[in-house]
Amino acid sequence: MTRIYIAGPMSGLPDLNYPAFHAKAAELRAQGHHVENPAENEPPHCESWLGYMRLAVAQLATCDVVVLLPGWDESRGARIEHQLAVGLGLEVVGPAHA
Repeated sequence: MTRIYIAGPMSGLPDLNYPAFHAKAAELRAQGHHVENPAENEPPHCESWLGYMRLAVAQLATCDVVVLLPGWDESRGARIEHQLAVGLGLEVVGPAHA
């Protein structure tokens, strides 16, 4: 079973873009993958951007593949996640830089 992390834009989007994250997670789970979806995380106690990123980086490090949602390249957090995935040698799937 492939472990997949979903990366994409959240900040500043309606509903934090959670509907797109949940739809992609459902699609990947239906294909039999284990999915790490940061939109399913409990908020960190500090409720800061850094707190959310700490959770996300820990999740990403457990995965084999990172799936990028549209608009990822406009998101500071998703760009960091992309860079980390590339640096770790993970497979990266999704839209290229615009």
